[in-house]
Amino acid sequence: MIKITLPDGSVREYAKGTSAHEIALSISEGLARNVLAAEVNGEVWDASRPIESDASLRLLTWNDSEGKSTFWHSSAHLMAEALEALYPGIKFGIGPAIETGFYYDVDFGDREFSSEEFKQIEDKMLELARNKADYVRRSVSKAEAEKYFTEKGDEYKLDLIKDLADGTITFYTQGEFTDLCRGPHIPNTGFIKAVKLMNVAGAYWRGDESRKQLTRIYGVTFPKQSELSEYLQMVEEAKKRDHRKLGKELELFTFSEKVGMGLPMWLPKGTALREKLVNFLQKAQQKMGYEQVVTPHIGHKNLYVTSGHYDKYGADSFQPIKTPQEGEEFFLKPMNCPHHCELYKTKPRSYKDLPVRFAEFGTVYRYEQSGELHGLTRVRGFTQDDAHLFCRPDQVKEEFKKVIDLVLYVLGALDFQNYTAQVSLRDPNNRSKYIGSDENWDLAEKSIIEAAEEKGLPTVIEYGEAAFYGPKLDFMVRDALGRKWQLGTIQVDYNLPERFELEYTGSDNAKHRPVMIHRAPFGSLERFVAVLIEHCAGNFPLWLTPELFIVLPISEKYEDYAKKVLENLNNSDIRGLIDLRDEKIGRKIRDAEIKKIPYMLIIGEKEMSEGKVSVRKHGAGDLGSMTIQEFQNQLINEIKI
Repeated sequence: MIKITLPDGSVREYAKGTSAHEIALSISEGLARNVLAAEVNGEVWDASRPIESDASLRLLTWNDSEGKSTFWHSSAHLMAEALEALYPGIKFGIGPAIETGFYYDVDFGDREFSSEEFKQIEDKMLELARNKADYVRRSVSKAEAEKYFTEKGDEYKLDLIKDLADGTITFYTQGEFTDLCRGPHIPNTGFIKAVKLMNVAGAYWRGDESRKQLTRIYGVTFPKQSELSEYLQMVEEAKKRDHRKLGKELELFTFSEKVGMGLPMWLPKGTALREKLVNFLQKAQQKMGYEQVVTPHIGHKNLYVTSGHYDKYGADSFQPIKTPQEGEEFFLKPMNCPHHCELYKTKPRSYKDLPVRFAEFGTVYRYEQSGELHGLTRVRGFTQDDAHLFCRPDQVKEEFKKVIDLVLYVLGALDFQNYTAQVSLRDPNNRSKYIGSDENWDLAEKSIIEAAEEKGLPTVIEYGEAAFYGPKLDFMVRDALGRKWQLGTIQVDYNLPERFELEYTGSDNAKHRPVMIHRAPFGSLERFVAVLIEHCAGNFPLWLTPELFIVLPISEKYEDYAKKVLENLNNSDIRGLIDLRDEKIGRKIRDAEIKKIPYMLIIGEKEMSEGKVSVRKHGAGDLGSMTIQEFQNQLINEIKI
């Protein structure tokens, strides 16, 4: 017999080799019908896989993120089966689940593929799903795996097998399709009731531009048709909120092929919004004892060799900048932290001087493949709201908690209420990815976990998501459409101070190493603005809106008074504009609504004679007549930041 510990702490005994599905059945038939997979000792398994020893068990359904991920990974296999049936001889790369849905990379050979073929693939997937074919797991030797895919002529799977150790390889089969896969999968295809293929794109094999470009097909599936319908409605709403579309309509930013792909340029209105964000955070940082600094846009290669970034990310950087001096190389700055380490070293530091808090809105540059660039969310040049805190070991937790307070203040001011703090730790099975001693890593991880607990944050732990130099706390925020974004981040680092030989003199008059905290509440201004645009559909909080009002004279007779209204408000630091076009007032109002300007001040004969304005609010309609001072007071009361 084996002992199974359930999430409520209860312990049940079962015969050795009992599966999670059988355990679910012993609890409730209804539960068993909904189980998609199981978490056994923290690892996600097939629900049908025998459990051979004592274990903790969590049964996973569609309501669990791991259950959804398993469902979508299984759907990728179902799509591959449908594709192979419809297009014999095609080859497959990888087919993982993603945050919503899945994709599969496919080599169609010389055949052209387009989204016009989606419908027949969807129909075939549903036809196969109705067979309720079991997903069957089978361990195979490396030689057997190589033989199978050699006979099939699939060089992509053979390339993957090269990196796998003998004794760790598994195949999964459902219906007529067999794939190299570690799993897990749902019990059978019958769970998949609704299918929609979303789009098609190109993707280089293993992300290498020198290798063949495959066809990446994205799809999504659901256990109910109604859930697919709801999802597609959300997708349509997301298209309306797309920051690339709204950014153009609201005249916030632009891109130019002549300037370069992935290098955003901010237009006047976008610059005003960006500067308001910068000023907002600078003001908050000043109250918390941060000092503003500025560092160059380039750095000597040796700077990044010392920090360890060159070894880890040199291949993803832009090519070095060579100078006339033999052997001298610089890089576009890919991160700010090494520069801040050098700033710390400019003078001797005492334990009484710590913590030192350097903050910089520093623009950095990283090479991204052209196919991965996406509006402001994936760019080659971006500005981080970076800060680095140098503190004594006994100050780490308290400083970390203060940074948490700052991040929560930022999220609250911008109406991001739904968030989870992700504690990103080392991968316990592959520590070669990280620098530094186990002792320092343990101290850093302990500080983060305790600080998050003491602040009462809702947290999840993710192994393998730490930075190479230290663990971190990432704020995973859900926007108005329920989509998850990683925004603010805080990291504890014992390693860069070691590599840069940073010191302070302790109370014992001896030299000690400070601990470094990296933090960026926005993450990057570009990505943050993109998420904010889509979260609020371009209707920014009033304090952040580039232009608070627009003056709309009904005809040219009232233009002089309209200009006086504009001047009066602008002189009170209330930013707005005026529409002097020879258009009907209805057209002016419609255009102002499209531009999402919060207030429209309409001026005609009555308003001019009374020295007032007729106020209309975006999305709400007419608010009546006000004096300029009354309107100004209303704005001041509404701006709460």
